[in-house]
Amino acid sequence: MGKRVFQKEEEERAKLLKYRDRQLSRRLLDRVKRKGEELKDKLGRLPVFMEVCGTHTVAFSQTGLRRVMEDTIDLRSGPGCPVCVTDNKDIDALLALSKLEDVTLGIFGDVMRVPGSQTSLEQEKAMGSSVEIFYSPWDAVKWAERTPSRKMIFIGMGFETTAPATALSIQEADEKGLNNYYVFSLHKLVPPALKLLIKDEELRIDGFILPGHVCAVIGRQALDFISSEGRRPGVVAGFEPVDLLGAMDNLLEQLLKGECRVDNNYSRVVREGGNKVAQTVIREYYNIEDSTWRGLGKISSSGLVLREDLHKYDAARNFSLEVPDSFTPQGCRCGEILTGKVLPPQCSMFGEECVPEHPVGACMVSSEGACAAYYHYDFQVSDK
Repeated sequence: MGKRVFQKEEEERAKLLKYRDRQLSRRLLDRVKRKGEELKDKLGRLPVFMEVCGTHTVAFSQTGLRRVMEDTIDLRSGPGCPVCVTDNKDIDALLALSKLEDVTLGIFGDVMRVPGSQTSLEQEKAMGSSVEIFYSPWDAVKWAERTPSRKMIFIGMGFETTAPATALSIQEADEKGLNNYYVFSLHKLVPPALKLLIKDEELRIDGFILPGHVCAVIGRQALDFISSEGRRPGVVAGFEPVDLLGAMDNLLEQLLKGECRVDNNYSRVVREGGNKVAQTVIREYYNIEDSTWRGLGKISSSGLVLREDLHKYDAARNFSLEVPDSFTPQGCRCGEILTGKVLPPQCSMFGEECVPEHPVGACMVSSEGACAAYYHYDFQVSDK
């Protein structure tokens, strides 16, 4: 058994190294630069690509590709960081939940330091609120089982990728007969946000690098509307250097040939129809409703809330909240950054008032946030 597991791990490691191959990356980089220059001459400007996924944003910065390509392709970040796109009013709702008696809030780590209108969960915890960081919703279920005297409210946050796990934690709690486990769902759906972006006349996006993790659940064909309705090419991509370069190469090739389609460059993970089991879980546990996104406003049919028959586990139905009027700090441009309208350094607060140690906006907090990625990997040390 151990030998088979070791062999499988070695095979997976070998596959991964293929997508980090330096010689292949160099050849692809040269080709992308050549095609990029050709398209730049054709357009009379830099071609603009949006990497929708927050993990892509980090990967482009961490690998140095963003800096290498800055004279050839204008890379813009999109609304692909789930913590970042959570609206300030929803953050304020979490803060209100954290102040309830006998309640412990279960969160993913990035949420702790996101500023609300007045404070943050980190500050509330320091003042006595009970907030626990978990790596999975199942850890929150175990906590609730060990601590029956307190009510555990797990904050379901993320896109189609994490929504099934949150749902199945409810199944786990139900099987254990727990009466102190609740979910506050802030899960969001990516396609409605993309449909809004392709209709935005202020944006000049020539092509989309599409999220591999989300597409592993929803499938490639779920984003065909980008080419059919938006008349722009798109490429589903992985997260290694060869994946990123291959996606840019594909988009450039389509644009140079006047073609427009959504391709799958991440076929080792993503299928045409996606993960049917995960899709079924989402349908069985959630209803689709309108949801408010930071930077994009209210988007029709873009949020997931627990179905009515699961009201026993729905924190939104079991706890009454008084959430004060919410506001965003004056000068913070997170909303514009999340829609690709500005780059992080174009915010006057970036690297000055707003730094990872003292974030003003959510984009500087999350490990997938554009501002955090730019600050750590693209911002010159001499400029800090």
